[in-house]
Amino acid sequence: MELVTVRHDGALRAGRIEGDDIVLLRWPTVKELLADDGLAEAATDDGGEVIARAGADLAPIVPRPDKVICVGVNYADHIAEMGRTPPDHPTYFAKYGRALIGANDDIVLPPTEASTSIDWECELALVIGRPVRNAGPEEALAAIAGYCALNDVSVRDWQTRTTQYVAGKTWESTTPVGPALVTTEVLGDGRGLNLSTTVNGVVKQQSSTEHLVFGPLEIVADLSRIMTLDPGDIITTGTPGGVGVARNPQEFLSAGDEVVVEVEGVGRLVNHCVGS
Repeated sequence: MELVTVRHDGALRAGRIEGDDIVLLRWPTVKELLADDGLAEAATDDGGEVIARAGADLAPIVPRPDKVICVGVNYADHIAEMGRTPPDHPTYFAKYGRALIGANDDIVLPPTEASTSIDWECELALVIGRPVRNAGPEEALAAIAGYCALNDVSVRDWQTRTTQYVAGKTWESTTPVGPALVTTEVLGDGRGLNLSTTVNGVVKQQSSTEHLVFGPLEIVADLSRIMTLDPGDIITTGTPGGVGVARNPQEFLSAGDEVVVEVEGVGRLVNHCVGS
């Protein structure tokens, strides 16, 4: 099953993708659907309004999650290109809700006087479907509602001002997430999925989630020892090699650029960069 949150008639609505259509559901967003334990109902409910999938105005799957937790340095090739030591444990940082945008929304770059070092990072993200604490592998899989794509757009000079990442990771209206939540009954544990980034049609990143150091189940199990994970929480699993900051010469995003992030089985984020 594929679920979306759309902007429709001035409001947010959760929906289920059926071929070329979206069946609108009774919940305002996928977050409320998950909190209501509504996956089974969402899979069979055909009583709602139907809109065309083409041209639908996609909001972030979870527009205002309680938590957006990100994992850094989690692909061997990215670890190598950044000159880092492979971690013994997942490296966590946070984003906040105002950073998130829809799958086709514009990425709003910081003012040029603030930074011109804006980078791309394709990632597989997962969305928690039920509360989970102290999970083992089976409980971790059961707690994941599904997966989506996320572009962890990073303001590199702000990221490296201190040893903490968050200042470069959560600028407002920079982080596309979507296009749909694809459930675990389709994608299992999230391993073995190809993912890529292109900028203006040129491939910049290409890898597979098979190369994750810590996979989705390990991440959920580890995080759930620290805190209760709640329905609608987004956890993003890290980016592979090919980021702009590691290139020689370095490459960064500018107004007018088109960035496409694609995750196999999940879909594409297509976003244009605009100035602020």
